[in-house]
Amino acid sequence: MNMVVLDTDVWSFVFKRDSRAEHYRAHLEGNVLCVSFQTVAELYQWAETAHWGEKRRTQMRDWLDRFEILLYDDDTAQLWARIRAERDRQGHPIAAQDAWVAACAVRHGYPLVTHNASDYANVPGLTLISEPA
Repeated sequence: MNMVVLDTDVWSFVFKRDSRAEHYRAHLEGNVLCVSFQTVAELYQWAETAHWGEKRRTQMRDWLDRFEILLYDDDTAQLWARIRAERDRQGHPIAAQDAWVAACAVRHGYPLVTHNASDYANVPGLTLISEPA
């Protein structure tokens, strides 16, 4: 059984039963599914922005319980800094949120399953799994 990290977009597709989740099913089935602490924060922001009620928030938390959460540590922070600096040097800055997701995946050596591969292009050490739109 392999570990894979879901980017926030793919997590959302699966959670919402969005048809785009089908593109990723083969990459998810039979694997241990992980999300970064950053994705968890983005999901809570999503709930706040959308003014979700307690029932929907509970559904989200219950669904999150199915995933291993990759937490912050000093090695992850150092990778985050390297990723941001390298992308800046390349002339292609990466959003802080995406850099945290990438740093968690690189830190643990797990591939990142994302629908937004261009957000993560040229991140050293990052293995991407993405399907065309």
